[in-house]
Amino acid sequence: MSRRDLHDVAVVGGGVVGAACALALARLGLDVCLVEAVRPAAWSPAEPDLRVYALAPDNVALLDGLDAWQAVRSARAQPYRRMRVWDAAGGDPIVFDADALARPELGWIVEHGLLVDVLWQSLQRGGVRLVCPARVEALEQGADAATLRLDDGTRIAARIAIAADGAASPLRRLAGIAADAHDYAQQGVVAYVQTERPHEDTAWQRFLPGGPLALLPWVDGRCSIVWTLPADEAARVLALDDEGFARSITTAFDARLGGILPTTRRLAFPLQRQLSATQHLQRVLVVGDAAHAVHPLAGQGVNLGLRDVSALRDSIVEAQRRRLPWEAPHRLARWARVRRSENAVAAYAFEGINRLFSNDALAATLVRGHLLGLAGRVPPLADLFWRRAAGG
Repeated sequence: MSRRDLHDVAVVGGGVVGAACALALARLGLDVCLVEAVRPAAWSPAEPDLRVYALAPDNVALLDGLDAWQAVRSARAQPYRRMRVWDAAGGDPIVFDADALARPELGWIVEHGLLVDVLWQSLQRGGVRLVCPARVEALEQGADAATLRLDDGTRIAARIAIAADGAASPLRRLAGIAADAHDYAQQGVVAYVQTERPHEDTAWQRFLPGGPLALLPWVDGRCSIVWTLPADEAARVLALDDEGFARSITTAFDARLGGILPTTRRLAFPLQRQLSATQHLQRVLVVGDAAHAVHPLAGQGVNLGLRDVSALRDSIVEAQRRRLPWEAPHRLARWARVRRSENAVAAYAFEGINRLFSNDALAATLVRGHLLGLAGRVPPLADLFWRRAAGG
């Protein structure tokens, strides 16, 4: 194989994490191609995407460094300046405030479709070779390259291949990397709603026995909701008419923002915890949902994936600075160990919080609200929680 036939990196999967990864590595002067099965639809401001992210400051900085953030912010993004979390069983809330933390905002609420659209426009300007539509059907790993065979017979060889193709990741499976999955028997119901009182640029979350209900502030005064419910209860909520849904969600939120009215259709998605056994095997790396799917209660799913990207970029920058092989197996293995450890800690921590709060057992009910209040009243503890969520 000649050098010109060999890419430095082949990224499989063109979602937020995959596109950001391809763009970040291309910015380092690497020869990058991206393989995606379906070209994403162009974002339209006419109807907001039901799937939104709460981007932490470190990942906003990553996107800014890729010259993508300004386009996202100019199109549509909502800052949140406070977070308020409390338990329906009682106790004091835990509150994070941007002013108290000396920040202009705690993070930004951004639509999935807008973020993908902006990143894909950047890919086309950034020298990334796009191979789309295409699906990976086979993988061969050799001494010098990982070779992908696509569904049209095309072969793509690269020094490393990166699986960013979602929780069901075909590339991860082809690489022989196992993944441990746990079904929460819960679903996340998403929609946009209008609240009677202003959302106050605040991300609200109330823990209920069936799962947390989050209201995230949106640009036009509405809120985006993520309501975690047992699967059968989610089906019931989806089947309600608008009037019935309005009553249910207003009651579930304890009318904290007054009456709540739905303004869009509702969708639900199943929730699970999934962790790959490793994020590196031979010449394959695994990032984003392909490596770790976590409970959405802390809004950290895409943030963890983008931190995979930032850490990989930083590892390569360090190797380039020292004029060392950036794709050396020990270097990639070190990146994978650190990321796998941090992602596992996050996944099990969110699972533990979900188990503690998503039940009506007497012992848990007596203690959990007081734990939240204690964290909120001890500034160093609250600051530690926030810095962890913000990637600091």
